[in-house]
Amino acid sequence: MYVDYAGDKLHTIDPQSGEVIPVEVFVAILGASQLTYVEATYSQKKEDFITSCENALYYFGGVPNAIITDNLKSAVIKSSRYEPTLNEAFRDFVGHYTMAALPAAPYKPKYKALVEGAVKIIYRTIYGSVNEKVYSSIGLLNISIRTALEEHNNRLLTNRPYSRRELFEEIERHTLNPFPQRKYEIKRKNLATVMKNNYVCLAEDKHYYSVPYRFIGKKVTMLYTQSEVEVYYLYERIALHQRNRHLYGHTTETDHLASQHRYMSEWNPDKFIERAEEVGPDAKEYIIGLLGIKQHPEQSYRSYQGVLSFAARAGKERLNNACKRALQYGDFGYQTIRTILEKGLDFNTESELPEDKTLPSHNNIRGKNYYK
Repeated sequence: MYVDYAGDKLHTIDPQSGEVIPVEVFVAILGASQLTYVEATYSQKKEDFITSCENALYYFGGVPNAIITDNLKSAVIKSSRYEPTLNEAFRDFVGHYTMAALPAAPYKPKYKALVEGAVKIIYRTIYGSVNEKVYSSIGLLNISIRTALEEHNNRLLTNRPYSRRELFEEIERHTLNPFPQRKYEIKRKNLATVMKNNYVCLAEDKHYYSVPYRFIGKKVTMLYTQSEVEVYYLYERIALHQRNRHLYGHTTETDHLASQHRYMSEWNPDKFIERAEEVGPDAKEYIIGLLGIKQHPEQSYRSYQGVLSFAARAGKERLNNACKRALQYGDFGYQTIRTILEKGLDFNTESELPEDKTLPSHNNIRGKNYYK
């Protein structure tokens, strides 16, 4: 399969602002039948490029033995006539589909003359049809491209009694390899340090994942896709989780937790309760209550640490009063204590909660029996 981008771009129109948005046009072609695949894409970045290559494979219905690309950065980091250096994500992609990657030699357009010829042909066929309309989204543009593409592939070749599609079905389809069980997902990398509560944070989602407690304090590598998160330490995978995008949430494997192994680290519930007791009885009660709102104590450690850190900044007396105030509302969390201290609400710890009141009798009040 030969792949390239057309030099001339297509475009969409933003329906709200009227802005003209140029889009790239990806082209792929099979070597024997010249069956062609075309799609519009937002950019030539590796995510879009790999997605387009994968879409082409599924359009053709199988996997060729090799893919020949231009020396664009999404595929090749360092070009070479003899041994080019592939982009890591693209290398993983071709490995996933067991294809050989054969980048064209630099400044050698004849190595991919077939796809460059296909680009010139689609200027006359597909572009001519697509440019007759205005599109408000890339999805609508691709629908129009697909319609014109089918006409292109089913049209008889010049001076031949058969089309690209017919030639493909006869001589090329059976040579394609089957697909793997799963589609390829681009892996991204995130470096992190395992916190004292044996969680690591995926910065993109601000979500926390557990790792075995023995790696507390270690620097680890997180590799993540759209669906999974893997954690590695010195090339050993130490954790695997389903990806969760819940902001500030925790994804936990119970066996990872220190508390399940009676492992005493610097962060554990007993030590936080002892520190809270030094602040005052209300602070102690508040920390115990905070412990009860999470499924695992490790998930609350950062909240404990944050609440107790106010003792150094605001003083133990103010922190204890803030905890007393928060207990009146039954609201547990670091943000609650911070708000109380910032607004000075800890200076008045008397309950200001509204007393229960009954509704006055009135003709316009229907009452609960109305809804039965």
